[in-house]
Amino acid sequence: MLRCTVLFPNLLGKAFSNSSRVLLPALCTNSPPGGRKMAASRQYTTKAVIFDMGGVIVPPPFKMFEDYEKEKSLPPKSISRIIIESGRHGSWSKLESGELSVTQFFDVFQKEYFDSTGRNIDMAELFRGFSKYMGTPYPQMIDAVQCVKAEGLKTALLTNNWHWPGKDSSNSLPLDRSLFDVIVESCVVGMRKPDPRIYELCLKELNVAPQESVFLDDLGGNLKAAKALGINTIKVSDPDVAIRELEQFLGLPLHGYVQGTIAVAEHLKIPMDRLEDYLRNVLHIQSTEPPHIRCFEHGQSNPTYYVSYGGKQLVLRKKPPGKLLPSAHAVEREFKVMQALGQHGVPMPKMYGLCEDPSVIGTPFYVMEYLKGRIFIDRSLPGMTKAQRRELYSCMADTLCQIHRVNISAAGLDGFGKKGEYLKRNFSRWSRQYEASKTREIESMNKLMQWISEHMPTDEQVTVVHGDFRLDNLIFHPEKPEVIGVLDWELSTIGDPITDLFSAMINYYMPDDFFMFGETGQVDMQALGCPSVEEFVAEYSQKMGIPPIDNWDFYVAFGLFRFIAIIQGVYKRAISGQKSHPKSEMAGMFAVKIADDAWNLISKSKLKPTLSPTGGSTSSNQGSKRNYSTSAGSEKLGMMTVTPEALPERPKDIYYRVKKFIKEEILPHEAELLEFTKSDKKWEVNPLMEQLKAKAKAQGLWNLFMPVESDPNVKYGAGLTNIQYAFMAEEMGKCVWASEVFNCSAPDTGNMQTLVMYGTEEQKQQWLVPLLNGEMRSCFGMTEPQVASSDATNIEASIERMSDHYLINGHKWWTSGALHPNCKVCIFMGKTDKGENIHKQQSMILVPMDAPGVKIIRPLSVFGFMDEPAGHAEVIFENVKVPLTNILLGEGRGFEIAQGRLGPGRIHHCMRLIGSAERALELMVKRTMERVAFGKPLAAQGTIQADVAQSRIEIEQARLLTLRAAYIMDNFGNKVAAPDIAMIKVAAPNMALKVVDRAIQVHGGAGLSLDFPLAAMYAHARTLRLADGPDEVHRRAVARLEYRRASKVNKL
Repeated sequence: MLRCTVLFPNLLGKAFSNSSRVLLPALCTNSPPGGRKMAASRQYTTKAVIFDMGGVIVPPPFKMFEDYEKEKSLPPKSISRIIIESGRHGSWSKLESGELSVTQFFDVFQKEYFDSTGRNIDMAELFRGFSKYMGTPYPQMIDAVQCVKAEGLKTALLTNNWHWPGKDSSNSLPLDRSLFDVIVESCVVGMRKPDPRIYELCLKELNVAPQESVFLDDLGGNLKAAKALGINTIKVSDPDVAIRELEQFLGLPLHGYVQGTIAVAEHLKIPMDRLEDYLRNVLHIQSTEPPHIRCFEHGQSNPTYYVSYGGKQLVLRKKPPGKLLPSAHAVEREFKVMQALGQHGVPMPKMYGLCEDPSVIGTPFYVMEYLKGRIFIDRSLPGMTKAQRRELYSCMADTLCQIHRVNISAAGLDGFGKKGEYLKRNFSRWSRQYEASKTREIESMNKLMQWISEHMPTDEQVTVVHGDFRLDNLIFHPEKPEVIGVLDWELSTIGDPITDLFSAMINYYMPDDFFMFGETGQVDMQALGCPSVEEFVAEYSQKMGIPPIDNWDFYVAFGLFRFIAIIQGVYKRAISGQKSHPKSEMAGMFAVKIADDAWNLISKSKLKPTLSPTGGSTSSNQGSKRNYSTSAGSEKLGMMTVTPEALPERPKDIYYRVKKFIKEEILPHEAELLEFTKSDKKWEVNPLMEQLKAKAKAQGLWNLFMPVESDPNVKYGAGLTNIQYAFMAEEMGKCVWASEVFNCSAPDTGNMQTLVMYGTEEQKQQWLVPLLNGEMRSCFGMTEPQVASSDATNIEASIERMSDHYLINGHKWWTSGALHPNCKVCIFMGKTDKGENIHKQQSMILVPMDAPGVKIIRPLSVFGFMDEPAGHAEVIFENVKVPLTNILLGEGRGFEIAQGRLGPGRIHHCMRLIGSAERALELMVKRTMERVAFGKPLAAQGTIQADVAQSRIEIEQARLLTLRAAYIMDNFGNKVAAPDIAMIKVAAPNMALKVVDRAIQVHGGAGLSLDFPLAAMYAHARTLRLADGPDEVHRRAVARLEYRRASKVNKL
């Protein structure tokens, strides 16, 4: 039996391996990343489910003991009694802790049993029955585990187990280990339940807080110990009852799992009574049970469901809800062509029926047979031999030929599409689709479209075309190299077959990290035995009996253009609230990247033009004016969130919980936190701060800053976009202590993001995990006192590579965070090669703060503020030896890292400044309403009113500009957003300074004191006119952009 690994682009990016693959034609999830994926739009924080083995996954051993006692006429329940009475010092406890082998246990327990009962017992005979008695897991519990994993939650097996003779512990588990993300066995770790340490170990390996997990066990003592740590618990007396309790706790159906499916999301739910009526009365399928339905996870187009009813396994495919682009998602056409081709030799599932009445389940749909087989998302076909890979690609070519050989008239498809000029019509159609879904100008796309219009073939073949013929749209036989089904016919029509041939090879032209086809990374396809593009095209041509394709470059350009238009539509639907995948919003970024790559490739083509730019025949006297605008200054942005109320449900809930926590937990302690900074313990960790952090972490309000673009699998953060987190950062800016409480304070945020994006697994384990857990702090060493550090090329610090280490030398200051007692690591920027290109000289490296040669010279003050205990330090690095493995990304990559980490951090700073300004204005209004001068309240003074009004205007302007920058970062990437980031970095600090200054003015002398937070706010805002680059640098960047735009306009 052939085995394959299928990479489903799900929330956690897990790889599922099985010998039987199933129909997965569409992805249908709109679930929040990082928490439970829910069928209902409710907020949960549970991230992991922990299962015991005996009594939960498999039958409990104590029942077997009782059967053995009865068979041997031993005292009832005597074995269990002795195990319990002997406690942690007994042989059973030592067996499960790994202190005794099984054979040693036999001897010791037999003595314990004889001493207690006066009877002999053969433990070897008893244990021989274990594998038979406990060897078969409860099928309903395995089903539940699979359902839990499918929803993106982590799973763990926490079992008191023992080493069997001749086996390691893993071989003794009567189940598939791949069901669990984490397995903790008592005999391996040397401790057993109910020891609290084993639960803590399990939580640590899962990387979740106790409150973010739920534990299932059949023993009350084990559950009690877990509950004492804050873990949610469910007692298992009956597996079915326990599963129902877990379903209720999670809000998820945990039965009827089918590979590649998830629970149906709220926005994709189907009226079950109407569906059942259709199955009964139209398809004549009868059942006494209601339909069981789940949603397929793979795909980006039409919602597709698995339906089990009346003993039949079916697939239902429907149009998505909401407003759709013209002529898109035509399931009616899919049904027609699949039914017709299935009768003419093309492998197809059985087609049961088409319903075009939207009143039945909301949109038109069709029902077809569910096929069991293999679907390969990863083009490299992992797990296969070279010969097997070659066979499967050859089958793919055979199937494509079968489609293209079908006689159109004989199949009854004459009216399925126009014959001839397919390429022109489709170019026009997809151009319109692209324009309808466009959110900004993509210059490379404009150039690509121009090139296509000038190289349109003068003749073309006419066949049935699939429209999206790819490896992952084929179902292969479970064991043989044979295609048994072709899926996803949404784009099928009558057209040019070479467009299908390109679709078959499109994976070869995609970025390695493109999420829709499985993130496979860089692979050498030919080394794996897969054909090259040239080889596959030649095989197809030979089998079809056609000459070599001499204008292949055109079909590459056309296919990539059409695909960019498709993913731009995916992106537009996502930002309009109709996304069908957690990563759909990333499609906008990939549309730009693929367009850039496509134009870079096609611009080198030697294919001669066939048409003029206006679509006529080539003529030397015709001009070459562009048909498409390439102005970088024309942007048509999609829907941008401008208020917290407009956020999606999950981030909106987090926002309001953050706001409530600040109001109820942090602001009441503001004075107390301030007083600690005046005490003789000011350079120590404040216990109150640690208590607040523990509370925030327990409520799931932790590491909110990590942008989902850096953490797409939501492994480290909360899965928020920059614009979603921006609203929370604003709330945090209202109190100087708030960011740290949520583990969202600089420079830790930038350092953690740097490690996520550029760190090795070893670096992440050593430094990132403790930072994420709040167990340590960090600092960033860049600015130097001897040079103008606003120009990072001036940096003089050195990172010299020796034989087995790097030698660090440098003088840094304004190293924020370095004075904190828990600061353990510095991300240090220095030069590794002064002879390199000016932007390739710098590198970043992780320097332990306790390394010999790291000397903190002094703390630096900001307008008298010391910012204890983190502070801002002047630090000397003198001959500091650092392991070679501590380099980040590689030598000469420092500028690249710096640019990657700065964007989100600047958004955070600016939104916190807006929060500071909001609080300053609030204090200003309150003060002027309470104080009277010259016979009337200050609030009645015209100058005061003017200042209040101007403050409100400036705050709103800065907020909108900052949200726009965050929006562009989320949708088009940090590089595209660079001008907007530069603008907000100037606008926000200057705005905050003005607003805070006005508030200080109305407070009089009190505004300068520490009785109010205004002085600290002013100092902080003034600092940010320098931090992360002075205003002058950002203004220079904005001005340069304006001049570039002007130059482009003048050239047109």
